[in-house]
Amino acid sequence: MTRRPAVLGAALLSAALLAGCGSASDDAEADAAGGTPATGSGNGAFPVTVDTAFGEVTIEEQPQRVVALGWSDAETALALGVEPVGASDWLGFGGEGVGPWAEGRYDEAPELVDTLEPSLEAIAALEPDVILDTRSDGTQERYDLLSQIAPTVGQPEGVGPYQTTWQQQLELVGEVLGRSDEAADLEADLEQQFEEARAEHPEFEGTEVAVGAYTSEGFGAYVRGDARVDFMESLGFVNAPAIQELAGENFYVPISDEEVSLLDAPLTVVFPIFVDASEITSNPVWQTLPSVQQGNALVLEDPELVSAFSSGSVLGIGYALDNAVPQFAETLG
Repeated sequence: MTRRPAVLGAALLSAALLAGCGSASDDAEADAAGGTPATGSGNGAFPVTVDTAFGEVTIEEQPQRVVALGWSDAETALALGVEPVGASDWLGFGGEGVGPWAEGRYDEAPELVDTLEPSLEAIAALEPDVILDTRSDGTQERYDLLSQIAPTVGQPEGVGPYQTTWQQQLELVGEVLGRSDEAADLEADLEQQFEEARAEHPEFEGTEVAVGAYTSEGFGAYVRGDARVDFMESLGFVNAPAIQELAGENFYVPISDEEVSLLDAPLTVVFPIFVDASEITSNPVWQTLPSVQQGNALVLEDPELVSAFSSGSVLGIGYALDNAVPQFAETLG
């Protein structure tokens, strides 16, 4: 079996595998005086010191100007009642850079900042008190550059690139923004939603699932540590062992046409990235899968649902629970 290197390039990670990334122009200049500051009262005492993969980071005062660069950092801040003045639009929503599940939470839209190579000049012009980068490629170089502008909160210690869980992200951002109580409430509420979904669908428990994507380069599968697999396992599913055994440092395993049988499972869930869903359903290789022939394969076609399923944010996950779980149950049934 031919394997690609475990660590994929940043462009592949963020553009092809993370379900479609949009970005603002690096040349756009931010108006520091015109941004929307963090609003609402905090419940945390400052200064606050948090542990990250790059060491301890101290936030001296409750942040008033937040720039959210990591995957779902902006949605997480919004869920906690804080409006970033600058944010990256990883899923290419445009507008305010967030999914429909987070619409209406901004009083003033943020400056959108590129994802893979954010403009340091644009970020500095926003005069941030803190930079959130809790889910990104997590390189030392990126951290060093950003931390020259403002205290930068990267991924937790021991967490790989893009592998910060929604719980870790929520807890870390909540602590940094002085919203730990709100973060705890949101986490408990979402965990309750998962518990209710498991209770409603006992058939999910212990059922193997293969979660994949299809791009112009072919098929791939996700492994534990990716938000989509974590979502499925929180529902009681078990990631297909044949796929999980291939896991390296990354959260995604490229699959050749000869290896596509790895996607066969009691439940197969696949979605398109930058291609039409018909390129999956009409693919002769896809049609050879027993799970497809038996009706146990689901192609997620709704772009909003794919984005919610991929978001890894507390708000997006709630949307996916409401809209994807019924499809999983129908496909299994």
